[in-house]
Amino acid sequence: MEDSEERKYGSTESDVTFQSHLQNEVRPFIELIDSLRVSGIEKELNLPSIAVVGDQSSGKSSVLEALSGVALPRGSGIVTRCPLELKLRKKRGKWEGKISYEGHSETFYDPSQVESLVRQAQNTLAGEGVGICHDLITLEISSPDVCDLTLIDLPGITRVPVKGQPDDIGDQIRSLILKYITKKETINLVVVPCNVDIATTEALRMAQEVDPQGSRTLAILTKPDLIDKGAEDDVLKIVQGKVIPLNKGYIVVRCRGQKDINDKISLAEAMVTERDFFKGHIYFSHLLNEDKATTQCLARKLTKDLVDHIRKSLPYLTDQIQTILSQLQAELKNYNEGPPADHKKMGPYLSQVIMGFSDKINKLAETGESKHKNLYALLRPIFKQWDGYLKTSQLSFKDAVEEMINKYDELHRGRELNTFSDYSSLESLVKKKVEALEEPAMETLKIIREIIQDEFKNICEMSFENYPHLRYIAMTKIDEIQSKQEAQVEQRIKEFIKMEQLVFTQDSILQQKLSSSKLSTQEDFSDEAFYNEDGIYSSSGCAALDTRKLIPEKFCLYYEIVYQRVSDYIPMLLLLFMLKDAAKMLRDQMMDLRDGADVMKLLSEGTERGRKRAELLQRLERLKEAQSKICSTI
Repeated sequence: MEDSEERKYGSTESDVTFQSHLQNEVRPFIELIDSLRVSGIEKELNLPSIAVVGDQSSGKSSVLEALSGVALPRGSGIVTRCPLELKLRKKRGKWEGKISYEGHSETFYDPSQVESLVRQAQNTLAGEGVGICHDLITLEISSPDVCDLTLIDLPGITRVPVKGQPDDIGDQIRSLILKYITKKETINLVVVPCNVDIATTEALRMAQEVDPQGSRTLAILTKPDLIDKGAEDDVLKIVQGKVIPLNKGYIVVRCRGQKDINDKISLAEAMVTERDFFKGHIYFSHLLNEDKATTQCLARKLTKDLVDHIRKSLPYLTDQIQTILSQLQAELKNYNEGPPADHKKMGPYLSQVIMGFSDKINKLAETGESKHKNLYALLRPIFKQWDGYLKTSQLSFKDAVEEMINKYDELHRGRELNTFSDYSSLESLVKKKVEALEEPAMETLKIIREIIQDEFKNICEMSFENYPHLRYIAMTKIDEIQSKQEAQVEQRIKEFIKMEQLVFTQDSILQQKLSSSKLSTQEDFSDEAFYNEDGIYSSSGCAALDTRKLIPEKFCLYYEIVYQRVSDYIPMLLLLFMLKDAAKMLRDQMMDLRDGADVMKLLSEGTERGRKRAELLQRLERLKEAQSKICSTI
């Protein structure tokens, strides 16, 4: 009866007890590595895993079927065209499968769907045909009939391309396999048929290349029922490590062949048949007692080896994580602080960012301090240029007055008596000269606006480098405020020019100018230049008699007053409206943004620097989470 039950389920009571104990010990470590892999930690470091490699037709798919209890794609040529991560999870209840790849995830409850779903995934990733792809397909199987184990199935090794395959298909497959088996964290599970010369198999040769000591290589010998009679001793020598020694050794399995599949032999029946095969084999029966035969033995050994491998790797993984964490933290120092992950802290952080911008704008307006050169150092040459224009205007004004005096009797004299001048003519000249100042004053305004606006925008760029929405709003406000202020300044300049055309100053101010000047009041009337050919006073004579000769000097003294007023007023007007008031308006409007703002949008980052910092923070968080999981498992 006991033997009958053993044949039915392919396991003894001791097997069940062992499996239960192993499951409790194994599950935390398997789940740890799975959770780390799901978190994307493999982008940072290599995780312990089992990679399954074998030449084409080595029986690799049959071994995986026996372990997983489901039928995988079979056929001639390259069947596995993408790396297939096979997660086996022992749990009570109904069978459940889940396949994931390239953002697609699908859960299903019928084991017969596995083959078609895997083929569909491979066609999606590698295209219809016989090409291969490095993208990973994950197939998770939860069932009471499997052990806790994770394997990565790799394409079968081929040497000669078949129709439709690229000429370098062998090199492509080799490159893909090496990507996995080269890692020191990987256990290499090499599948080799018993009925071939083991020394000639490419899979084992590749494993020896990357693991010359054989410390992380386990070989599976398949198809023991197909070996020639008399070759059994050769197989036993291989299993005993006398041909190619491997620290993890060899296990012989007999899986379903094509005839078994055609005869619809189930996987459960195949496991019973396999055990009977070894039990009754004259040469291989003792391998059962040595735990070197059957798929069940392989499953137990793989599980135990993987857990031991994980356990030994954890301290090394911890050290690796700590090293990478230190590197990331050092790299993060090169990037500006970014918004907090906690939504509740974003409001205060937005205030902090805007206040930082406002402080810089305020400092610019007060001290002129900017990134490259003091703002006032940039403005001073423009104000000096304005002053220089006024000085030139002074000289041209004196020349214009003298020219008017010399030609007054010919061009300007009205009804007044000879030797008497009309003040309004002289006043008109002043008005014209003052009116001519409007255009250069407006030009100075435009230059000053451009300089101040550029400095405001420089501060905006620095303060909101990582926040495109905030930067756009601030830039828009700078333009709007400067345009508004410029319009007001234009109006003020026009008003001031009109006021200066009134030709007015306090008597005391003009008197002070006259007192400090050296005006001549005596003329020698014997000079012939004072008379015309008729003996009548000429323009020079008339000028001498009505003190016209003194007018240029006196009017130039007045123009000095105009010059001083205009020279200072325009720069002061520009500094007040375009810098001081504009800075205050900008600060106030930016601070108002905090009320009812869409904080998430305002603090969304768009620059490469911001993206890089976000990526570093994401990696940092991923590593800290991994570190925490490893510590809790240890």
